[in-house]
Amino acid sequence: MSKKILILAGDFVEDYELMVPFQALLMVGYQVDAVCPDKKAGDQIRSAVHDFEGDQTYSEKPGHNFTLNATFADINVEDYAGLLVPGGRAPEYLRLNCEVIKIVQHFHEAGKPMAAICHGLQLLAAADVLKGKSMTCYPACNPEVKLAGGEYVEVPVDQAHVDGNLVTAPAWPAHPTWLAKFIKVLGGKIEI
Repeated sequence: MSKKILILAGDFVEDYELMVPFQALLMVGYQVDAVCPDKKAGDQIRSAVHDFEGDQTYSEKPGHNFTLNATFADINVEDYAGLLVPGGRAPEYLRLNCEVIKIVQHFHEAGKPMAAICHGLQLLAAADVLKGKSMTCYPACNPEVKLAGGEYVEVPVDQAHVDGNLVTAPAWPAHPTWLAKFIKVLGGKIEI
């Protein structure tokens, strides 16, 4: 099986939810290709840091520029073992791209592992791949999960939920658990 992971990202993706999984999956031996529609390897996307500071919702601050390492137009979804969808604001507009939707549907139909965090579930909901599945996400995305036929599961912000090939988490504080569970679903061995 391929050891390649595809990450779908775009401008104002959540900084930690892109950078940490990208680096962690590389560290444990996966080839990780981060792509964005209409961009090529070497192009940059901007990120935003979402933080939890006691307000009614998260705050947003400028993040880093992230250099994409693969070209969206060149990817072949058959080459990838798994899909990772970070949150932030990127999923709200990436879901409008027909090619992005087809990519998500491919992973779903093939039963390949998919990991989504925070607002990443917006993209999966738009691709109509949540029916009959249970998942978690940032609580404000709960209505979209339900409207897409999924079951929202409330978990602490530092935990993750698995339903078959789908691994989800509410936000970046869940990275250790979320990534360990994703690697396990991919067939790797990580102690959790």
